[in-house]
Amino acid sequence: MTVKITIIGLGQIGASIGLALANHKEQVTTLGHDKSTEVARQAQKIGAVDRIEHNLPAAVKGADVVILALPFDQIRSTLEYIAQDLREDVVVMDTAPVKAAIESWVKELLPPKCHYVGLVPALNPAYLEETGTGIEAAHDDLFQRGLVAVMAPLGTPGEALKLATDFVTLLGARPYFADLAEVDGMMTSVHLLPGLAAAAYVEMVTGQPSWADIRKLAGKPFVAGGRALDGEELAALAEAAWQGRANTVRVLDEYIATLKSLREDLTGEEKDELQARLEATEKRRAAWLQERTKGDWQSVELGGQQLPTASDVFMKQQLGGLGSLFRRGGKKSRSD
Repeated sequence: MTVKITIIGLGQIGASIGLALANHKEQVTTLGHDKSTEVARQAQKIGAVDRIEHNLPAAVKGADVVILALPFDQIRSTLEYIAQDLREDVVVMDTAPVKAAIESWVKELLPPKCHYVGLVPALNPAYLEETGTGIEAAHDDLFQRGLVAVMAPLGTPGEALKLATDFVTLLGARPYFADLAEVDGMMTSVHLLPGLAAAAYVEMVTGQPSWADIRKLAGKPFVAGGRALDGEELAALAEAAWQGRANTVRVLDEYIATLKSLREDLTGEEKDELQARLEATEKRRAAWLQERTKGDWQSVELGGQQLPTASDVFMKQQLGGLGSLFRRGGKKSRSD
């Protein structure tokens, strides 16, 4: 018997999920929905979904799995809209960058017998430089050579977690079982902060009295400084930053402290210290890019030990959380 999967949102992520699943038609059937009828039809045309349904409640009826591949600001209203049409024991998954708010919405809006598992995909490194976010940027191998963080609230049935694990495997990715709150903190640093920092930089420069003259000379570095805003759903960025504002404020404070430290280096006596700092930072960035391209985190970070399995995570949940699965000891220096 095939698993019935409904994908809501057929942009780059949703359509890529469908394209990856199309390689496993003996195991799954897919139905797609997008608020844009044109996008939905295009997704069906390229084979990202088996069929489409323009009526959202009808799209989720009878589905075993519902995937929310939506901008963050659309998730709550969608959950509210589909709640009464979900079958018992359906597994609802999403691909948003932060999860705590979504978990609370699920508890508030969905029937008790619906299960939630959050996913955060780390995409195929071959596409790290790609800037598109729409269906035109969809690829059937978008998740290959990458990890997908899998987060399940305490008490999630093992069957739901296993279904999410199998789903990630069908995408060509490896599941990385993680704590929801921990991932929210990490994603605030690497997903939300770049957009907020780019917005602050562009606001600062374009708000100067001399912008009328500056704009005539602005070039590649200025474009790079605002690059994180390219293709960004600004309403989604604002909503995610607001819903996770404790993490957002903490990360912004750390960023501001780093800028102040850089300012102190500039007011000091030693130019060589500033250059050494910049070189050390670039060295760490280059090392990460090499590791990310290789994608062998089991060897790089875990010393070759096996990543936690779904059954490991399920057992740890019943015993009181996921924290003991991740042994991160030692103090961090400024250069870490």
